Amino acid sequence: MAFLTLRDFQAARKHIEPHVHRTPTIGSETLSRMTGFDVVLKAELLQKAGSYKVRGPLNVLANMSEEAKARGLITSSAGNHAQGVARAARIHGVPAVVVMSKAAKPAKIEATRDYGAEVVIHGEVWDDAYARSLEIMKERNLTYVHPFDDPQLIAGQGLVGLEMIEDVPDLDVVVVPIGGGGLIAGCAMAIKAIKPDVRIIGVEAKQSPAMRRSLDAGQVTPLDSFGPMIDGLVVKRVGDYTFDVVREFVDDVVLVDEERIFETVILIMERLKLVPEAAAAAPVAAILDGLIEAAPGTKVGCILSGGNLDLSALKGMAWN
Repeated sequence: MAFLTLRDFQAARKHIEPHVHRTPTIGSETLSRMTGFDVVLKAELLQKAGSYKVRGPLNVLANMSEEAKARGLITSSAGNHAQGVARAARIHGVPAVVVMSKAAKPAKIEATRDYGAEVVIHGEVWDDAYARSLEIMKERNLTYVHPFDDPQLIAGQGLVGLEMIEDVPDLDVVVVPIGGGGLIAGCAMAIKAIKPDVRIIGVEAKQSPAMRRSLDAGQVTPLDSFGPMIDGLVVKRVGDYTFDVVREFVDDVVLVDEERIFETVILIMERLKLVPEAAAAAPVAAILDGLIEAAPGTKVGCILSGGNLDLSALKGMAWN
C-alpha cells in the first residue's frame, strides 16, 4: 500500500490553491469553556461550493489525461461531492454527469445543476447512486471520479488538514467526520507528515458505523442497515484505500448519537454564529459528549467540513 507523502499534498496545493479559499482556523471560547479543551475550528464550511469537497476533484482533473477529460466525467454523490465535481468540471471546461440518490437535498441538487452538471436521480442511498453511475459510465464511455476512494482526490482533501496544522502548529488532537473516509484519510496523512504525534480521531454516526465496523472486523465490511441519512456521514461501505489509511494513521474512531449531532448543529448556529451541516457538527458533538480522551487544556481541532445545510424548513417561518 503506497501512502501519500508531504510532497503529494504540496503538489496538489499548486493545482487547487488558485481556485479555493484558504479557510480560517478559529478559536472558540464557548466550546473551550464547555469542554475544558482549548478548541479551534477549521471553518471549511466557508469554502467555495460550501464544503471541502471541491478540493479533491480539482486535483483529480489537474492530473487527468486530455483524452479522459474529453470523454466527460461522471460521479455519484449525496450532495457535496456533486457540487465539488460540478464546480471543478466547470473550471476545467469539462462536461459532468452526477448521479444523486433520492436522499439528496433539493438545494444540493439545484446547486449542482447551477454549476453546469447533468443530474440523474437514482436510488435511496449513495450506494444505489454509485451502482447506477457505473452503469452510465459504461453506457456513455465517461470517466469516473470517485467521491472518496482515490489517492489523487484524497491528496486534495488532505489540504484541509495541512492548512490546519500550518495555522495551528501546537495542535494535539484533530477530530474529523467520516463518511467514506476520504477527508480523514487525507487529513491524517497530511497532518502526521508534519507532526506525527498529533492524535487523529474520526467520528461516525452511531447507527451508521461503516468505518468502525470495518476496523473491528479487520477488513472492509459493509453495513447491513444504517440510520438517518446524513450527507457526508452515511455510506454502506467505506473505501478500500481509505480503510487502509485509517487503520495505519488514525488513532481512534468514535460514534456519536444522531440526535446529538442535530442538537449540535443548532448549538453551533446559536453560540458560534456559524451554519454547519450535520456532518460538520459531528466532531463538535463528539467533544461535547466527552468521547475524546485528553487532559484539560489540550489543543483540540475540529474540522467543520461543510455548510450546505438544507434550510427549506425555515422558509415561511419569517414573521410568524
